[in-house]
Amino acid sequence: MKLQAGKNNVTFTSFGVQLAGDLYLPEGFDSNKKYKALVGASPFPQVKGQIPAIYGPEMAKRGFIYLGFDYLGMGDSPALPGEYKKSRYMFRLIENTWDAVSYLGTLPFVDEIYGLGVCQGGSIIASAAVTDHRIKKIATVSGMMAADAFQWGNRDIANMVIAGANASKQKMYETGEADYTWPIVLNDSMTREEFVATGTPMADDTYNFYGKDGVAGPGKVEHFTCEHIGDQPMQSLISIAEAYADKIVQPTLVVYGTKAATAICSTQFIDKLTNNPEVLAVDEFSHVDFYWKPEAVKLSTDAVAEFFNK
Repeated sequence: MKLQAGKNNVTFTSFGVQLAGDLYLPEGFDSNKKYKALVGASPFPQVKGQIPAIYGPEMAKRGFIYLGFDYLGMGDSPALPGEYKKSRYMFRLIENTWDAVSYLGTLPFVDEIYGLGVCQGGSIIASAAVTDHRIKKIATVSGMMAADAFQWGNRDIANMVIAGANASKQKMYETGEADYTWPIVLNDSMTREEFVATGTPMADDTYNFYGKDGVAGPGKVEHFTCEHIGDQPMQSLISIAEAYADKIVQPTLVVYGTKAATAICSTQFIDKLTNNPEVLAVDEFSHVDFYWKPEAVKLSTDAVAEFFNK
């Protein structure tokens, strides 16, 4: 396959199937040269046409190779035989990431490999890096690494979510059919007013990106839907990166908005790290602003590029 500057459609093997990826290469790309390469990890429940399609070109513009991809069962990537699409399970996301690193390691023009995660992607990258030292540095933006305080802050709500996930798991086992009944979440048809009325944290901010009238909502990004498999919380409520933060040896950059509802996911992670992390904390941007607002994306990608170039 001949690769060229810009976006290239690629595939790589994970769990015995081919995951679909977009490999962004810098302007003037020369396969005889060596480049620093990034594995990109996206927020829940995104596909590669969202954050990777925003951060990929920006990092390529800054001279890096960037791999964004659809996780197992998401977007253009298949589910395992007998399983269902839109089943983005945390443990598998980590293994998909290890395989993405392996794929980049086969490319003769790749030098060092780094990890860049946004939102849930921060947790994925940090978790993967604990035992994958092929990843030489990591950076997180609006990351959900220390998610316990955010996800378990109200134990009654957490237990309600778990009860719904458990019921979904049982239903799918007994019926052999997918159950897309994700609780307390935005669906593809909700108006902003309807979603805000649910009382979901960050509802207005979230709708700006994911809502049917948002910048990257259903119908605007290929294969994206707000619907998701119902047993997802049984894994997403387990915060691996938080528990193993003190084991992470790679140089780490944490970028977050101080006023974002998710700021605690970064600050508590920083407190648990033992590798002297670099931190960029700003007051002017929310959690979701870092997904798409040009000035926020420029700030984060400039910081990441400077960090990875050290």
